[in-house]
Amino acid sequence: MSTPVPTGTGVVWLGSPAFPAAARAALANTQLRTNLRHATTTIRDKRLRVTGELDDWEQLRDAGAAIKQRVSRHLADYLRQLEASVTAAGGVVHWARDADEANTIVGDIVAATGAEEVVKVKSMVTQEIDLNAALERRGIRAYETDLAELIVQLADDRPSHILVPAIHRNRSEIRDIFTEQMLHWGRPAPADLTDDPATLAEAARTHLREKFLRARVAVSGANFAIADTGTIGVVESEGNGRMCLTLPQTLITVMGIEKVLPDFADLEVFLQLLPRSSTGERMNPYTSMWTGVTPGDGPQEFHLVLLDNGRTATLADEVGRQALACIRCSACLNVCPVYERTGGHAYGSVYPGPIGAVLTPQLVGVEHAKSLPFASTLCGACYDACPVKINIPEVLTHLRAAVVASERGRTAESLAMRAVAGVLASPGRLRLGEWLLARGGRLLSRRGVIRRLPPPLSAWTRKRDAPAPPNESFRAWWKRTDGGTR
Repeated sequence: MSTPVPTGTGVVWLGSPAFPAAARAALANTQLRTNLRHATTTIRDKRLRVTGELDDWEQLRDAGAAIKQRVSRHLADYLRQLEASVTAAGGVVHWARDADEANTIVGDIVAATGAEEVVKVKSMVTQEIDLNAALERRGIRAYETDLAELIVQLADDRPSHILVPAIHRNRSEIRDIFTEQMLHWGRPAPADLTDDPATLAEAARTHLREKFLRARVAVSGANFAIADTGTIGVVESEGNGRMCLTLPQTLITVMGIEKVLPDFADLEVFLQLLPRSSTGERMNPYTSMWTGVTPGDGPQEFHLVLLDNGRTATLADEVGRQALACIRCSACLNVCPVYERTGGHAYGSVYPGPIGAVLTPQLVGVEHAKSLPFASTLCGACYDACPVKINIPEVLTHLRAAVVASERGRTAESLAMRAVAGVLASPGRLRLGEWLLARGGRLLSRRGVIRRLPPPLSAWTRKRDAPAPPNESFRAWWKRTDGGTR
């Protein structure tokens, strides 16, 4: 399972073991790979069809990237403007430096209402801070209402995808989860439940309906927050979000500070980019927007929690800050050859896939997630798919350099480089090294190829052959031929 890692940004969930070991185990799970391949291929093909319909798709991507760059340059100003706008509309704004502060704020608000349960709209940021567990410790039960999140919660599982948290499960597994676990959380599943998708969806609706009707408090994330109007926006596909955002008396929205947009008109760009990139739809079935509170209509108490949790530190990195432009569409996951074969759990991060490989190390500190920047082939498919043109390969190589710099002098690689530097610094040592290399190569090679080296170099030849070194070095040849004149 996972281990909470205390950092300067609060307690952030990180998995164990590191990516290489976790990926090796995932690759051995043939059912997981089948589920992932089917799901990612389906979503990827849908996305290509709907983005291909737009002649100005690349211009939309440029516009989205430009808006996000503008936000990163003036983030403090837009956040102050957002606070003033939300407050003027009757909402209450809270600032949280880390996960602990955010969880305390939300817990205190719920406790003040006297409620012992909350319904939740799907939210990555509340997973990031592990809000459900924090509320549970205070005697407050959080119910996930998104279908995929409900599956994960009932199974006591972990999300494995930004958009489809239960992408690693097939229909038969979901039926078994509903049958065995729903009764422990409320209304049980029908006795004759099948794995038909419509039947499974109806079972989830029936199970959740009583929770929607009695809920007094709801918790949501936010896809966007508009600085000039104080409007918060959530897009979703099932209608559960609409129920959470309208029925309860108190609504609490937890939002990463990077989600702010300058103007309401900016939604024209992002409400075209997001659905096409995420679900392969031309528009989301449900787009909910609210501004503060309205007497007699919807929640009568609205709280907005603005979460930092490592984002300010990320903003200070001129290369890495572009990861904050992410709109959580998951397009990069669906095209990534690494993710498609290992799934999200291998990353040990709330944010899996390519975006998780660059975002998580920055939020928690690269020293806590050293393996993630290397969880990529650097093929660039993620950059091509990203609707806001985050150059993920560039950030990955930037973070890899940071990992190497942090371990300089302590790894086998750095010790080997130091030894090589010592040899190259002395002509005598270099001549001796060349002679030993040629002699050893002749002993180990067969037909010009070395197929097996002794430890620790055997790790290299387990996967590939090594060419045998030449019998004569270039320096020896140069000396023997008088500089190539003979």
